[in-house]
Formats: sequence, C-alpha cells, structure tokens
Amino acid sequence: MEWLLTLICPLMMIFMMFGMRGHGHGHKEKKSSKGMDSKISNLELENKKLRNELDNLSALVKKES
Repeated sequence: MEWLLTLICPLMMIFMMFGMRGHGHGHKEKKSSKGMDSKISNLELENKKLRNELDNLSALVKKES
C-alpha cells in the first residue's frame, strides 16, 4: 500500500504544475519588469553606500588600533 502513496505524490505534482500553466503568470512579469529594474537600481545604490560606510568604519578602526 505504501508504494501507492509514492506513486500518487509525483502524479499529483505533475497535475498541479499543468494546472498552474496558462493562468497569465507570464504577463505579470512583463508589466512589473520596470518596477523591478528600479528596485534593483535602488538596491545597487544602497549597496554602494553601505560599502563606502563599511570602508570608512574599517579605516577608523585601523587608525585607533
């Protein structure tokens, strides 16, 4: 009986994946790509600022020691 459960799980996953296909998920990605680009740009700027701040703090620690 356990072998039946091991067959049912992958079959259910296949059916669920086919059921998710075709519900317009790809269209949302195209619409929000501009928003994602701006978010990525903002994250890159923030990352650059944090790296500069970390470098400045590292320099201060080296001067003190």
